[in-house]
Amino acid sequence: MVRIFFYPADFTFVCPTELEDLANKYSEFQAINCEIYSVSCDTHFVHKAWHDVSKTIQKIQYPMLADPTGALARDFEVMIESDGLAERGSFIVNPEGKIVAYEVIAGNVGRNADELFRRVQASQFVAEHGDQVCPAKWQPGAETLKPSLDLVGLL
Repeated sequence: MVRIFFYPADFTFVCPTELEDLANKYSEFQAINCEIYSVSCDTHFVHKAWHDVSKTIQKIQYPMLADPTGALARDFEVMIESDGLAERGSFIVNPEGKIVAYEVIAGNVGRNADELFRRVQASQFVAEHGDQVCPAKWQPGAETLKPSLDLVGLL
């Protein structure tokens, strides 16, 4: 699985808190065979400058992609054209290249790496056990649901 993590811009206020949260959990993502790619519409030069001056950003071990033309942001439909920035969009892409989960939230609300991690785990579980679904707050080892017509009230 791949987790693509769009954020608005380097040298901002909420973004480094999210990126650090992911950096602190990166080894756990790797342990479940999930790579993280953070993406902003900054250039790689801006990423480098931010890395050089920020102790928080220096912790990051996952790839930080530069998307200065906004091509990726447009492909994932998170580009804010009027600002030249990406929305806070999170995507889980399975090994076949299909987006299996996504979320786009307001620019002033940070995301939680623990919840992003849980969603990857749930997406992996469902991929392996296609006849089961993960209910709200599901954690590995917890009970799942097996959809049937009885469950949805159709019988």
